[in-house]
Amino acid sequence: MTSKYVDVAAILQVIGNVYNNPNLLDDTDKYNVTDEDFPNEFHRIVFGSIYKIHELGSSKITLENINDFLSTRPKYEAIYKQNKGDEWLLKVSQSADRQTFDYYYGRMKKMTLLRAYETYGIDVNELYDPDNILDSKKKQAQEEWLDNSNLEDIANRVDERIEKIKLEYASGVYEGAVQAGDGIESLIDKLKETPEVGVPLYGPYMNTVTRGARLGKFYLRSAATGVGKTRSLIADACYIACGHIFDDTYETWRPNGIGQPTLFITTEQGIDEVQTMMLAFLSNVNEEHIVNGKYVGNEEERVREAAKVIAESPLYIVTMPDFSLQDIENTIKKNLREHDVKYVFLDYIHTSMKIMEEITRRSGGVKIREDNILFMLSIKLKDLCVQNDIFIFSATQLNGQYVESETPDQNLLRGAKAIADKIDWGAILLNVRQEDLDSLETIMAKNAGISTPTIKMSIYKNRRGRYKGIYLWCTGDLGTCRIKPMFATTYNYELVEMNDVQITVDKGAF
Repeated sequence: MTSKYVDVAAILQVIGNVYNNPNLLDDTDKYNVTDEDFPNEFHRIVFGSIYKIHELGSSKITLENINDFLSTRPKYEAIYKQNKGDEWLLKVSQSADRQTFDYYYGRMKKMTLLRAYETYGIDVNELYDPDNILDSKKKQAQEEWLDNSNLEDIANRVDERIEKIKLEYASGVYEGAVQAGDGIESLIDKLKETPEVGVPLYGPYMNTVTRGARLGKFYLRSAATGVGKTRSLIADACYIACGHIFDDTYETWRPNGIGQPTLFITTEQGIDEVQTMMLAFLSNVNEEHIVNGKYVGNEEERVREAAKVIAESPLYIVTMPDFSLQDIENTIKKNLREHDVKYVFLDYIHTSMKIMEEITRRSGGVKIREDNILFMLSIKLKDLCVQNDIFIFSATQLNGQYVESETPDQNLLRGAKAIADKIDWGAILLNVRQEDLDSLETIMAKNAGISTPTIKMSIYKNRRGRYKGIYLWCTGDLGTCRIKPMFATTYNYELVEMNDVQITVDKGAF
């Protein structure tokens, strides 16, 4: 889609001036022209040719130089000739004014920055809207503001704008009004026949508080280092994709519904590290035994059976240690096409060198704050859920405030609490403290059969669900990636009564 944030006059002045005086490119501290400054391919080819010829040592550029350069690049040469490049470039060079170069260069870079924000879903119309032809006073004010602002000023204003629109943006995109009763009877019948639930997630009460892994939804479960965010994601991925699991209660393998095509994207672990955790979860054998190759009793038999289950399951792993937004989108869509993947687990949301370079490049070299980069990433993930009707489950690290927090919520997410604006369900895993056990003493005394919890799961967001602002108290065996909720309380340690909802998946249901 063509962006409205393009100033053709500015681009022509920049190309014409650089053609006339390519030494302008030597002042890299002052001028930094990139491909992202030229949304039109022809403009990109012309400037790129000038840039490369100068880079090879020419201090003066001629039409002959450009034609010679393009002669070994037939695709670009065809586009250049189709647009009558020689005639066009002569005209542009004649109209170029060196005295106004700095103004037009700045104007071009400002448009590049605005296009970058537009690309990542940030509404900047309130700052500058070139399509506005009705409100002349507003248009004049916006033009004056743009001319009098440098790139950093614009970035700061957009950062302020992002803070204001986050809640608005999280509410979704509105396409037009419908009468409130349209299709409402059909909706009632549909929900009566098939309530809004997804395939089951692992652990007691998890389907009660999440309604299962629902297509089109984005879930987030964050944790401090070492509490189990990766292992809990692996458990859910295997539980959705694999047809059998070893039941530690009855010490036998049991069917586990219909395996759903599932993708696990790892950003830190290698494939073999993910595989040993998957084996440990399905077989209920401590991963350390698998890694050391030393088993007890029938553990090796169970691990080899788990390997067969994984090999027969529609479960896929991609390693992505350094990624961009485009990498994530391409990977998900590729696996959707090739494997019909509907359930995606991303371990985990954080910035990377590649994603920072991608956004900085698209913004014309202006550095964008980390929290806004993470916000853009969460927007992209939620959009992928809705546009492709898939389920995404991810995680984040926590900031240092989690140690003292009495109400663990989105404010504890490292880098940007705004990540939570786009999610449908959010939780935080924390180690149980002695103060927690002291507060649970009465509940534990009345329920002698309950094991002492080691992990608490704080549920702070739950769209279309009534359970939020609560703790799920769990036992956690991280060696087998099994975290099992036992009971729930409010943040004030008052018992919350809830049923353990069981979701049964039939063939063809999803």
